[in-house]
Amino acid sequence: MSDHNDSKLVAKNGTLLGWFDKRYPLVSTWNVHVGEYYAPKNFNFWYFFGSLALIVLVNQIVTGIWLTMSYKPSAAEAFASVEYIMRDVEWGWLIRYMHSTGASAFFLVVYLHMMRGMLYGSYKEPRELVWLIGMMLFLLLMAEAFMGYLLPWGQMSYWGAQVIISLFGAIPLIGPDLALWVRGDFVISDVTLNRFFALHVIALPLVLVVLVFMHIVALHQVGSNNPDGVEIKKYKNDRGLPMDGIPFHPYYSVKDSMGAVFFMLLFAIVMFYAPEGGGYFIEAPNFEPANPLKTPDHIAPVWYFTPFYAILRAIPDKFLGVVAMGGAIAVLFAMPWLDRCKVKSIRYRGLSFKILLTILVVSFVILGWLGTQPATPELTKLAQIFTALYFMFFLILPFTSVNEKTKPVPERVT
Repeated sequence: MSDHNDSKLVAKNGTLLGWFDKRYPLVSTWNVHVGEYYAPKNFNFWYFFGSLALIVLVNQIVTGIWLTMSYKPSAAEAFASVEYIMRDVEWGWLIRYMHSTGASAFFLVVYLHMMRGMLYGSYKEPRELVWLIGMMLFLLLMAEAFMGYLLPWGQMSYWGAQVIISLFGAIPLIGPDLALWVRGDFVISDVTLNRFFALHVIALPLVLVVLVFMHIVALHQVGSNNPDGVEIKKYKNDRGLPMDGIPFHPYYSVKDSMGAVFFMLLFAIVMFYAPEGGGYFIEAPNFEPANPLKTPDHIAPVWYFTPFYAILRAIPDKFLGVVAMGGAIAVLFAMPWLDRCKVKSIRYRGLSFKILLTILVVSFVILGWLGTQPATPELTKLAQIFTALYFMFFLILPFTSVNEKTKPVPERVT
């Protein structure tokens, strides 16, 4: 391992950096969160997705700012302004596709990031708060994506929003008033588009950035987890540094940079050659202006919402369907307390957890596919089966994890 000072940024007196650091903790902040932050030395492929999520967030913010310069948040002009961006604004098509493809990329890396947390027990003590803030980020990201989904004012945007907002009306007593409050009108109209635009462009991104900051600070307070689930702060050298850790910079900053280059290559291939994603990223009906008098043949949300949409449709009763859909997200918040096994990493977990997690992942993927398909009796029955399997993971886990037969966990990272 290289000397500790190799990664430390030092502000010297008499330099511009030194002058600045006396007035603002730039260098100390860099050292705490990057230069002197020690991460486990056994990070693997799964640890790319946190930094990739940050890169995609920056892409969404920057491209979103550029799109707002030409977008008209008006029911009469929204669709035409998107077409104007695509056809007449210089490089407007590129910015629009970077933003639309970026939305799908964001959810892809976030889902994989959450998967890594499930694999290696990153929700367990002492990282419960890191997980909870991350889940709040996920929930806010879904709201942000839903608000942005309406803005192109295409057929699927309009009718997809119509379906989702109508779900609020299923809540007893307050439902109709709540749906009216969300829409701002008795139907989806110019008022709805304006408030969704304000929330999507200003309010939700501000909260999103704050939560990202809190997520990173909380992570660095307790330290990063690793594939072995071993706490690296337990064994330190004579300088008080973790023996199983290495400075984040330059080791992981370089490693993450290589992952970012590979990711951006794939991102560019999709963006230039298949920006609609076969209808999964941008649906064909969304290239038609919104028409309140014509319903699309099949209404389905974008792919990253479809697992929860399939759960909603699997329940015959509308209110219970809304409860099940909300519950499918809510149970993820409870993971730190549902999983009662002391072992973190799946490497040393018992067979029962591995089987349950496999069932959860397979169920989620199949529900995602079912959510894109028209509702038929056969597919609805299939959705009900996989909805039950999805919830089974969370219902059975507290009982199987208590007396789970685990392998011995090593004292230090392997």
